[in-house]
Amino acid sequence: MLEGLLIGLQTALSLQNLLMVIGGCLIGTFIGMLPGLGPMSIIAIMIPVAISMGDPSAALILLAGVYYGAIFGGSTSSILLNAPGVAGTVASSFDGYPMAKQGKAGKALTIAAIASFAGGTIGALLLMIFAPMLSSVALLFHSAEYFALMVVGLSAIAAFAGTGQVAKAMMMTVLGLIMATVGEGALFNLPRFTMGVMDLQSGFGFITLAMAMFALPEALFLVLKPKTTQGGGDGKIKDLRITRSEARAIAPVIGRQSLQGFFIGVLPGAGATIASFLGYAVERNIATKEEQEEFGKGSIKGLAAPETANNAACTGSFVPLLTLGIPGSGTTAILLGALIALNVSPGPRLMIDEPQIFWAVIMSMFIGNLVLLILNLPLIPYIAKVLSIPRNYLIPFILFFTLMGAYIGQNNATELLLLVGFGICATALKFADYPLAPLLIGFILGGMLENNFARSMQLYDGIGFIWERPMTLGLLVIAAILVVLPSYRARRARARAAGVADGD
Repeated sequence: MLEGLLIGLQTALSLQNLLMVIGGCLIGTFIGMLPGLGPMSIIAIMIPVAISMGDPSAALILLAGVYYGAIFGGSTSSILLNAPGVAGTVASSFDGYPMAKQGKAGKALTIAAIASFAGGTIGALLLMIFAPMLSSVALLFHSAEYFALMVVGLSAIAAFAGTGQVAKAMMMTVLGLIMATVGEGALFNLPRFTMGVMDLQSGFGFITLAMAMFALPEALFLVLKPKTTQGGGDGKIKDLRITRSEARAIAPVIGRQSLQGFFIGVLPGAGATIASFLGYAVERNIATKEEQEEFGKGSIKGLAAPETANNAACTGSFVPLLTLGIPGSGTTAILLGALIALNVSPGPRLMIDEPQIFWAVIMSMFIGNLVLLILNLPLIPYIAKVLSIPRNYLIPFILFFTLMGAYIGQNNATELLLLVGFGICATALKFADYPLAPLLIGFILGGMLENNFARSMQLYDGIGFIWERPMTLGLLVIAAILVVLPSYRARRARARAAGVADGD
């Protein structure tokens, strides 16, 4: 291992590979800031460029830099405009955007940069130490376990609901699950609920739905309720530094979510999006009652958690890719195609046959995360000035990138009609004080939930897999605890308040 580390460090520190790290991080950060233009799109476009290099190490380092650079930079549009740049940064907008509206845009971007750096760096360290071991753990997860993991994700919806909104959050989650059924089914490759529209045969596009739930309502709110959307748009960027008390508050969050995000990223098919949602949910559920009230209103913990988890998960997704040849996410599936095109066979023997590639990618992650931190922190005062743009310019800016992101996501005009329709509905729901995040979570997890449940039913000829596989049963028990725990805590708090009122 030590010999491999030295080989990898020497390869990563070559001039060509250093330029690849810096270039990939810059491209990824810029693309990540643009709603709709996520890492999958840009990596797919850059594969011919990477292949033309002829050097597998340099090509993979460049593409990996684009990947975690996009996740790192995707938080910027989430925080400043409430328009998530990539799917993995949707949860960052829940508390990042309220902080920006309170005039704390600089502080929010600083916390996001530090949390992203810590998550990515700790994830790279864990990848270096545990990659061989974790590859065997990933093989233990089959369809039944993935189904149970999706149930765990859905059971945490209470974390995305405000006080007294759990019923509304459940309704929105069910609506998201219903929307996930549009398109071809898991058991039969036949279109359903498409109403004869060919463009709906593959279902609703995630980017379209994300833009409709978050970015478009924000633009409409700027028009319909200008007095309540002034926020921190005075052009003065202040509070860039986080205080010692704030650093002490987010340090445990960063530590926990680096570990949790990394291990979720290791699971093939999980990815940064699920890691960020679960990270947010876990931190809200374990927070004190006073801290829980702050979530969704500008909580620093609510911002640090998903930012740490999604970057750690990006690193973790390289474990199944490099050690098993199994893509850990949609983006790493594209990276797998690039590796095969470069005549590199990822799998258990990659560490032995081509250690310079395996270890060079890992060492480049340390360098890349440092480069991202150095590049982003000095630019925060200038990035945050987006909030000082006059409203009459900001509204067309948001609408342009929203429409462009939705169109590029599926390359058809139907997406624009869906975007407008869903955007109007989302705005009405927002006025009615319905949380929109649970709908998006239900939509994201719905497809994976159905696919894995259908496979498990076929393999075990029924629902016997629930008690026949201990890991599945354990995950479902955790999901049940997550459902019961918020109600128990609320009942206990009411009993305590009643006791205080009675003079106990």
